[in-house]
Order: sequence, then C-alpha cells, then structure tokens
Amino acid sequence: MQWLWKAAGSDGYILKKSTYSDQVKYACLGGIVVATGFMAAMAGGYAIYTIFEPKGSALDGGVHTSTAIMSCIFGVIWGLIIFNIDRFIVAATGKGDGTEAITWQEFTNSLPRIVMGLVIAITISKPMEIRMFKSEIDAELHQEQLEKRKAYEIATKANYETRFDAIDVQVAKIEEGREALIQRIKKAEKEYYDQLQGRAGAGAGNGPLSKALKQQMDKLEIELGNYDGDKKNELDRLTSERLKLTQELDRELAKNQEVAGGLDGLLERIKLAHEIAGAWITFFITLLFVVIELTPIFFKMMLIKSPYDFMSDNIKELIRAEEGIQIKYEYYNDKKGQERNLVINHQVKRRIDEKIALMAAQTELSDYIIEKWKEREKKNINENVDAYISESK
Repeated sequence: MQWLWKAAGSDGYILKKSTYSDQVKYACLGGIVVATGFMAAMAGGYAIYTIFEPKGSALDGGVHTSTAIMSCIFGVIWGLIIFNIDRFIVAATGKGDGTEAITWQEFTNSLPRIVMGLVIAITISKPMEIRMFKSEIDAELHQEQLEKRKAYEIATKANYETRFDAIDVQVAKIEEGREALIQRIKKAEKEYYDQLQGRAGAGAGNGPLSKALKQQMDKLEIELGNYDGDKKNELDRLTSERLKLTQELDRELAKNQEVAGGLDGLLERIKLAHEIAGAWITFFITLLFVVIELTPIFFKMMLIKSPYDFMSDNIKELIRAEEGIQIKYEYYNDKKGQERNLVINHQVKRRIDEKIALMAAQTELSDYIIEKWKEREKKNINENVDAYISESK
C-alpha cells in the first residue's frame, strides 16, 4: 500500500496518521497509475515487435527471439516513462475547491494535464487494438499481400515483356532464314531423287540434270552450314541475354514477394483494425483507455477535503513558519486587477537588514576614521606649518 501511495505522489508519512478511507483512496489512485504504466509497457513492446519483426506472410507463425528481447527491453523502458509521466500528472494535479463538483475553473486549470493524458491514452490503445483483433487482421492482411503480390508480378512481367519480345524477334528472324534454307534443300533433294527415279519426265535418270541438281543440293547444304556458323555467335548472345533477363525477372519477382510481405507493418495493421472493428468499437476501446488514463485527474478534482488534506496543509504551514515564510493571501491587485498573494521571506528580509545595518556601520566608522585623521593632520599643521609645507614640496 505504501508503494501505491508513492505511485500516486502522496505523502506516506501523513497517510499513516490519516484515516483508513484516505489510505484506500490514494492506494487506488496509485494502482491506476501503476496499471497505466503496465499497459503502456505491453503496448510499447508489442508495437516495437510489430515494427521490427521479420516481414513475410501474415500467417507465418513463430516468434523472432532477438526482436522479442529488444521489444521487452523497450517495453519496460516505455512503461517506466509513462508511469513517471502519469505520476507527475497526478501529483501535480491540485485538490480543486475541495468539493465533489468539477467547476469550469478546475477543468480549465487541468486542461494541459488532460491533453497529455489523452495523447498517452491514444498511444497505448492503438497497439492494444491490433493485438485484440490479431487473427482477423492476419487473415485480411494475408489476402491483401496475395493481391498486392499478384499485381506486382503482372506489372513486373509487363515491364520485361517488351525486352523478351525484342530478343524473340531477332531469334525468330534467324530461325526464319535457316528454315528458308532447309526448305530449299528439301526441295532440291526432292527434285534430285525424282530425277534419279524417273519421276521427273523426259531426261530422267542419273544424267547431267541429276548431277546438276546434286551439285545444287550440296551447295545449299554448304550454305546452311555457313549460315549456322555465321549465326552461332549471335544466337549464343541472344540466348545468354534471354537467360540473364530471365534471372533478372526472377530476382524482381522475389523482390515483389518481399515488397508484398512489407505490408505487414504497424500502420497497415492499425488501418485494418479500424476497417475490421468499425468506427464504434474502435472508439469505445480508445475511450476505455482514455477513461483509465484520465480517471486520476478527475478523481483528484472530485475529492472532498479530508483529514489528509488538512494535515498536509498544516505541515506545509509549519514548514513555512519554520523557514520564516509568510503569505498574505489576496493582499494586492496586479495591473490586470487580479488579486495576488504577498509572500514575505522573513529570514531573507532579516539577512538583508543585517547586511544593510553592517554596511551602514562600516560607512559610519569610515567617516569617523576620516574625521579623526583630519583633526590630527590639522593639529600637525598648526604646530609646524613650515615643516608640513616642506614635506609637501
């Protein structure tokens, strides 16, 4: 309980002497601050893990150990930071006017603390939201990754299609030239064998015409061989270019998979959480954390003055009296007409008066010494004016 009192920024020495009701109030107040710090640690750690975990398919399970350790360390640090901020906000929030009603003046005075509390509450709520709807978010995110990957693949293949087409056109041109030679060779072979077998009509047989056809066929085969030799380097180059282009396309497609996996981030999950849960559920989850965060501030404004408050005021007055500090409440009006308190530091005033008196005494003594010195010098001059004049020369 004493530890919770410290978390609430209250004075345990006074609470030990106060009523049990006051002790429970401030213990509950400290419990809320501790709970907020704990939730902040969980939310911060999960957010960091979501940001830095290895990206991939949203349905891939498992825990990345090094990222989890880093997230735990950050979560503890973040939780302590939020705990310290909340503790300061609660400790700095006054008692208000000592009644249950929250007046407009009390609300406006606490507005900066309320704004800070709202920011902290929203910061805590978002990572908790994506953890609450993790299974639904994973399924939706996986579908988005597949669609994005498919779109990337179509776009990437379209970018490489023209380059493949350029290579295929050159290869097809070479193949067409070779095919034309092969057809000529086949035609020459057919004419030659028709001539030998007597199917060519007059002059059939192994005569001068068949020999000429044989020479033409051999010439075409030599021409085909020369064509293959001439085009071999070009075909090898085109094949190599196509292979390199295919490998480059495979690498780009692999990158597309990484890009699609990169959708598994904190921002995308928060967006999907809002789409899946809807505006109202998201609003009420955030409102829950806002209520938890702002409860201590409004709680302190609603507290009725209790023995703890009176003893606290009494001890403060005793300390001021012991230190010689006097406050005259609503003593004067400033330039804007607002009533101001006059703070008198009697020990400081006494020290200043002592210094002034000491300086006045020193001044008086200095004047007295100078006067006596003047009297002595005048006496010496009267007794022996010539000696004084000679000494002056």
